[in-house]
Amino acid sequence: RAGTGLVGDERLAALEAECARLVALGATHVQTLYADEENESCIPMLDIEGNEFCID
Repeated sequence: RAGTGLVGDERLAALEAECARLVALGATHVQTLYADEENESCIPMLDIEGNEFCID
């Protein structure tokens, strides 16, 4: 949970920073899901074994 308590652009920046850190460690960035009226941003990723997880 990289964006706990954050909203909007501040949350997205924290998620993107964590994504970059994890990519450097071997994870794969799947996509970035941007906030809408109902949900905040999140970033689905794959670990080095192909298991999906989400940074939120």
